[in-house]
Amino acid sequence: MNKAQALPAALAGTFAIGGDLVVNRLGYGAMRITGAGVWGAPADKPACLATLRRAIELGVNLIDTADSYGPGVSEELIAEALHPYPADLVIATKGGWERSGPGKWTHNASPKHLAEAVEGSLKRLRLERIDVYQLHVPDPAVSFEASTEALARLREQGKIRHVALSNVTREHIERARRIVPIVTVQNRYSFADRESDYILDYCQQHAIGFMPWAPIGQARKAHEAIEKAAAQLGVSPQQLALAWLLRRSPVILPIPGTSSMAHLEENVAAAGVQVPKAIFDELSAISHPPASLRG
Repeated sequence: MNKAQALPAALAGTFAIGGDLVVNRLGYGAMRITGAGVWGAPADKPACLATLRRAIELGVNLIDTADSYGPGVSEELIAEALHPYPADLVIATKGGWERSGPGKWTHNASPKHLAEAVEGSLKRLRLERIDVYQLHVPDPAVSFEASTEALARLREQGKIRHVALSNVTREHIERARRIVPIVTVQNRYSFADRESDYILDYCQQHAIGFMPWAPIGQARKAHEAIEKAAAQLGVSPQQLALAWLLRRSPVILPIPGTSSMAHLEENVAAAGVQVPKAIFDELSAISHPPASLRG
């Protein structure tokens, strides 16, 4: 086993995004390195920079962010902490929102805004080309095809290597794939919130990476079940939730986020957790909570 294979994140196995970007399947989500309400600078910038650097030391080579996180703050911190980037690091970012204050999000996936958003992300991340660029969410006021075609043009211009989607239905994915190859989909998903099961199955069928956000279930019943199972295995509930995702499908790329180095190390250690079939099946049988319980 070489040094790279010995790193904790490598224990999750690998996935080739778009067939050419090989990443360890346990990634890192960079939304939480911003201030309260995903707005402004973090309370402890040095700790956030150290956490980003520690992620790389642990073998994480997939980082997910967005221009709306801060806005711009998350991308700037990634560049400050990690540039010049390791050769195998894949940074996935997103566009399609505008921000006016803490906790405030306004749709804007117009072709003009997306072109400007890509330019801004390139500058903040200090990149000439973004490896994976995701439409953050379909804009109800803009044609979905127009948004997708804008990203396809940016790909043709060499500013984006691969186009991806977030917060979409299967129909969105199928419509987008008629315009441009789609390499990943990012939807809310966990052992207890499996509304996107059919989308995950579609992604697996077509070798599309699936990045679940909110990887811990929200229902009390779900928490009780995973706490009991985690105690049996001698791991934390968070680790078991991530390990369940890794076993659920070979195309799943969990991207748990945190600004804490201790939590990062705990999350990455989940890559080595083996989930017995009985426990996997038990957690899989938990239905997702009603919409009113989703945060």
